[in-house]
Amino acid sequence: MKYLKIVIVEIKGHCPVYRQGDVFYLREGYILDTQKSCAVCMHGLVSLLPYYVALSHGVNPKDLGLSPDKEQPARVQCLDPCEYTGGGTVIFEIAEVETDENDQIG
Repeated sequence: MKYLKIVIVEIKGHCPVYRQGDVFYLREGYILDTQKSCAVCMHGLVSLLPYYVALSHGVNPKDLGLSPDKEQPARVQCLDPCEYTGGGTVIFEIAEVETDENDQIG
């Protein structure tokens, strides 16, 4: 089964939802797997919306302007301009992973 694994790799400022290293998963490219995922911020999802379908269909992140080369995962950031809101800007790393339904995702 295909998943998009989204990892919180950096937080600028203070995010009330995420901590660095948190992970959530989109199964089959569009189903949020709540059993295997951390809490998910709806504001942060907006940053992923333009890209999740293409990434789940194997489009290379470099071709979308989301990676410096074809070997690295995609990176996007949430829309919170922490310097002005007092919140936190979160950097998401997005990579496609495959697993059997019974496998643990890592």
